[in-house]
Amino acid sequence: MPARIDLTLDCTNAQLLAAFWKSALGYVDLPPPPPFETREEWLAQFDLPEGETVDDGAWLCDPEGIGPRLSILKVPEPKSAKNRLHIDVRIPGHGTTAERWSRIRTEAARLVAAGGSVLAEVDEHHVVMADPEGNEFCVAAEGQPAPDA
Repeated sequence: MPARIDLTLDCTNAQLLAAFWKSALGYVDLPPPPPFETREEWLAQFDLPEGETVDDGAWLCDPEGIGPRLSILKVPEPKSAKNRLHIDVRIPGHGTTAERWSRIRTEAARLVAAGGSVLAEVDEHHVVMADPEGNEFCVAAEGQPAPDA
């Protein structure tokens, strides 16, 4: 059986980033693990540093259980370099190159409205973007080779 993966993003504002990635991926808040009913109960079992709260993290999941879970955790240090791993947001890949490119640019515009920013458009193939904290990701069509951002 293949291993499942979770992705973790470090950040300075977990709730801001969670709202952005829920919009970008269609994800929802991941419920706390059983037997806990709230994230506060779950976090109480850990010896957290003074002042750390549930708002310092967010846990998201694909509502259909297909995509990897996403943990978003507040850290004290700022982002200092390009990501070594990034997320590709895939949109439907059918149609002509012009039709795919139009859908890619429409999705990029939607994500700009949600707080992201466009860093580059690459050869009518993909758009390199950044989330509200500067983490790079790409918007591309399904079925195309992975962008080399």
